[in-house]
Amino acid sequence: MLIKTILVFLLAMAAVGMIGNALTKGGVTRSAKKRLGLRPATRCGRCGRYLIGKADCDCGKKGG
Repeated sequence: MLIKTILVFLLAMAAVGMIGNALTKGGVTRSAKKRLGLRPATRCGRCGRYLIGKADCDCGKKGG
């Protein structure tokens, strides 16, 4: 019985995801990104790793 419940839940979540993807065309528009304050991820100029926060990269060169 528990397996059936889990399976129905997963199928329902897949259906919700497909409907949401069809309605929003799968992406966030530029206006929504601007409104949310999203910006591209900062990467280190030397090694290319993503920088988290305001800390310098481990390779010794400040990114960006």
